[in-house]
Amino acid sequence: MQNKVLTLTDGRTDKVYTIPIDQGTIRAMDLRQIKEDAEDFGLMTYDPAFMNTASCRSSITYIDGDRGILRYRGYPIEELAEKCTFLEVAYLLLNGELPNEHELDEWVGLVRRHTMLHETTKKFLEGFRYDAHPMGMLVSTVAALSTVYPEARNVLDPEIRRRQIVRLIAKMPTIAAYTYRHSLGLPYVYPDNDLRYAANFMNMLWKMLEPKYLANPVLARALSILFILHADHEQNCSTNAMRAVGSSQADPYLATAAAAAYE
Repeated sequence: MQNKVLTLTDGRTDKVYTIPIDQGTIRAMDLRQIKEDAEDFGLMTYDPAFMNTASCRSSITYIDGDRGILRYRGYPIEELAEKCTFLEVAYLLLNGELPNEHELDEWVGLVRRHTMLHETTKKFLEGFRYDAHPMGMLVSTVAALSTVYPEARNVLDPEIRRRQIVRLIAKMPTIAAYTYRHSLGLPYVYPDNDLRYAANFMNMLWKMLEPKYLANPVLARALSILFILHADHEQNCSTNAMRAVGSSQADPYLATAAAAAYE
């Protein structure tokens, strides 16, 4: 079988270099050996906007847009969209497998316990101008959560990291709904944990004076599928922003705010 290598001849020195090929890629550091002389730093790659650079290896998402393929953890997106809820897919992305009934009940219960915002965070939102852009409010508020949960800076503790993941999944719909209602001058609506994830988001967006919000089941299911389709972004701008900020060991709220700023 032919070796999976790239053979390069440096026209400056006539030296020949052999570089391994792994899954259609070469390592940029393998080019460092190509030098004009001993004092030369070596070749570097130049790729504005990462148009042809893979920054990591992922086992989470596989996407081939030209062929219409999207898989999470090996599961076709069509199957997940048809049979799963958003929180089931979130569990899959985090843990590598879909939850059984007991695991799902525990997971949904855990997320529901964290949907509320601290009242001081609510007041923080109320401090924005009446015409503040909802996205700017969301980015600022997510970053401000690092002051509400200062333990989040201990990013090397897996239990603490996991807690912040749950909080982000639970609180993002609440923050997003509050920013929307702020833009309309409407009072904020507290989460209703009797409702499922997408229906609860709709409740916080659109509830008016009715004692109990009843979500349209067709709209709620469509919204849940939309969340599933966008549950992982592969290596787009926002993902790379989060990875870059997170690599400095900034807490998850600051990394998430940086990613949201690119949307």
